[in-house]
Amino acid sequence: MQRFKKLIFHTSVVLLLIFHPELNSQSFTNYLLYPSTISQTEPVIVRHPYEMNTLFVSANTIRFYPFFVSEGVYVSEDGGLTWRGSDTCKGEYINFHGGDPSIAIDRTGRFILTRLGRYPFVGLYVHTSDNKGETWSFQRQINDHDLERAVIAADNYTSSPFFGRVYAVWVRFNPPYAIYFSYSNDGGVNWSEPRRVNNPTQRCAGGDIVIGKNGELYIVWAVVSSISPFSEQFIGFAKSTDGGNSWFVNEKAFQVNGIQGQLSEKQNIRVNGLPRILVDTTGGIRDGWLYILTAQKNFGAAGNDPDIILNRSTDGGISWSNPVRVNQDNLNNGKIQYFPAACIDKFGALNILYYDDRNTTSDSVGVFLSRSTDGGITFNDFQISDHNFKPVAIGGLGQGYQGDLIAITSLENFLIPVWMDNSTGIYQLWTTRVEIDRLVNVESNIIIPDDYELLQNFPNPFNSETKIEFSVPESNLVTLKVYDCLGREVKTLINNEMKKGRHSINFESNDLPSGVYYYELKSSGFRSIKKMMLLK
Repeated sequence: MQRFKKLIFHTSVVLLLIFHPELNSQSFTNYLLYPSTISQTEPVIVRHPYEMNTLFVSANTIRFYPFFVSEGVYVSEDGGLTWRGSDTCKGEYINFHGGDPSIAIDRTGRFILTRLGRYPFVGLYVHTSDNKGETWSFQRQINDHDLERAVIAADNYTSSPFFGRVYAVWVRFNPPYAIYFSYSNDGGVNWSEPRRVNNPTQRCAGGDIVIGKNGELYIVWAVVSSISPFSEQFIGFAKSTDGGNSWFVNEKAFQVNGIQGQLSEKQNIRVNGLPRILVDTTGGIRDGWLYILTAQKNFGAAGNDPDIILNRSTDGGISWSNPVRVNQDNLNNGKIQYFPAACIDKFGALNILYYDDRNTTSDSVGVFLSRSTDGGITFNDFQISDHNFKPVAIGGLGQGYQGDLIAITSLENFLIPVWMDNSTGIYQLWTTRVEIDRLVNVESNIIIPDDYELLQNFPNPFNSETKIEFSVPESNLVTLKVYDCLGREVKTLINNEMKKGRHSINFESNDLPSGVYYYELKSSGFRSIKKMMLLK
């Protein structure tokens, strides 16, 4: 405390407050989405395609005495302010539901929910609702495969030749452990015969799907080791432009080192590095870009503790960028991030939700959001949970089970995250409404004259050396300085008069550790700050 009192009177505190994401975080009020006496885990969320304030959430719901598993049905029609619903999807046969829901809302507004069956109803089953989850259809079988979870997505783009189609994707637990898919052309009533997407030589796990504006299908999965805990080693990718009739498949699009297994620091809860995929369909400058998120450690941009890692493609999945570390805490600081979920809002910004323990003890976690407005090059972090919690495995549901995922979507000017948290003594769904206008970027409150410009360094992230370019409108005194993430000056690059025009300078960082740095340009009342990442 004394250290921070002294800093208040030091000019560097201004930089500290601007640069340090924890100190620049907003206050977000959290609330239980649907208070209950049974466990709620693994939330999934979708937004209505044309009723923009209507949201549909489902989750695993578990009761132990007597034992019962189902899928929650929770609906908001006011943008997440209030919720109604039930802890049970009431589509028959109720007593044979197996959880692991995935959800979609199709072009007609029909709610579609898939889930596992329980013996003797093995396989993937679907229910539909035409009254926003009030009642549900009798179960229909999509397949009789042994599988862990399917993911479904609705093609609601009028520009697509397959407008209205709903797809399901899953990994079949049978050699060669391949990716399968099926589709429905009538709102989930009837489904095509399951078809295999790939022919792997190594076991697949997970499976996620997104749909482009012209009906393109993008599927990702993890390629895992052959022995338990089946850690993620590569990311597989498949693309179809003809509704799944043919596929471009890359069994090993890029290498990863996933965190599949248990976290000893977190009471041995089970975690994974399974990929999540997004596609930008906003029509902006990054329209069509693909993003894949994983949780990794000891590889690429990831440190020796679990980090959230992003790879992106600007050419439809033909090639992929180098990995980018999403969470902006110091590298190799012993802090843990896991379970990424993401959405792209109407502004084309990338919003990534995850658990994070940087602001609490090693046995606990909070919930963070990293936001990027430049296509995943740089991020700003915000803690959106107003409390932390100590994750503990739910007994009787598999070794270390806490739930395997969390969720986020966007409305007009709000982000709606949903996660599970046991701070009430039982795992419940928590949420908040994040106003996008409150997520202020480092540069957003700095007025930049038209004739001054500070460009983003390149490359970024960088290893040892990067180039910084800037423009000045007239000969004047210019200072260009570099600061660390605590606002401490580490190097002065320029402190002299510069002539009118475009200039560039190389920043060599041989004597600096890996981490997040900021560079500041000042001249004649002009000031601009940008962020860069050094990876060694």
